[in-house]
Amino acid sequence: MKLLQLRYIWEVARHGLNVSSTAESLFTSQPGISKQIKLLEDELGVQIFLRSGKHLTDITANGRSIINIAGEILDRANNIRQIAMDARDKERGTLSIATTHTQARYVLPAVIKQFIARYPEVSLHMHQGTPVQISELAAKGAVDFAIATEALELFDNLVMMPCYLWNRSAIVRQDHPLAKQKTLTLQALAEYPIVTYVFGFTGRSQLDDAFNAVGLTPKVVFTATDADVIKTYVRLGLGVGIVASMAHDPVLDKDLVALDASHLFEPSTTKIGFRRGSYLRAYMYDFIEWFAPHLTREIVEKAAGTTDKTGLEALFRDIKLPWH
Repeated sequence: MKLLQLRYIWEVARHGLNVSSTAESLFTSQPGISKQIKLLEDELGVQIFLRSGKHLTDITANGRSIINIAGEILDRANNIRQIAMDARDKERGTLSIATTHTQARYVLPAVIKQFIARYPEVSLHMHQGTPVQISELAAKGAVDFAIATEALELFDNLVMMPCYLWNRSAIVRQDHPLAKQKTLTLQALAEYPIVTYVFGFTGRSQLDDAFNAVGLTPKVVFTATDADVIKTYVRLGLGVGIVASMAHDPVLDKDLVALDASHLFEPSTTKIGFRRGSYLRAYMYDFIEWFAPHLTREIVEKAAGTTDKTGLEALFRDIKLPWH
């Protein structure tokens, strides 16, 4: 049994049994992967995959157990490499982050600037996607950290830590009837077309819950994953934009009026998550603390060692989260 064979079966399962795309992602040949998988099955004396001709069609019950353990072994092997790299050179390595547009555009730039200044030899990679995609990347170990407001709780193998609270603003053109309204109400918002986030993005669920609680149905005419896109369509007169308050820049968006809506919606919590059992290098702890100063190395290590949700909630119960 070879570590390479374990990686092949793990990656083939992760790529939906598509050996061709697996080979492409690993920069190797399809016949080479198929051969190594067959050698492993012959050595173990059990089938890991079901086949129809040359195509893999399913994973056997034994195969699922083997693949799960293979994933754990690969994680351990990666941790060994990380420990060795830390011992050789604490200032060099890679850091990969998966996040949404809102975090990448409005919150992370200052943190990343600080990180690059301190660790110029660390290669930084950012992936953007939906909250589910982001969480899945972290759960599978494809990225070091996931930063999002929604969906992190869908994966049990993620250590999730609260970073900050935020709420929403309604943005309108200066000639819009709401522009001069002193106190915004849900009833007033419900009278106009609304432009906001796609469901499952950037705390959208709290917005829908607020309207539903008072028996109103918002007239959502356009949704997007990007606050800048939402503001573009507000400028075109498509409707009232509802975005994270941090997404309104008083200088860049001086042609728009931002109306505080924090009294209308429950606040949202942005969290950072990483795969349970991962070895975090020293610069990774620094990145977390610069992003969320209350997440010191001591707190992060305690969170990583907490195996149940109740214990994790208790750890952060007395911490006062900052606002963005």
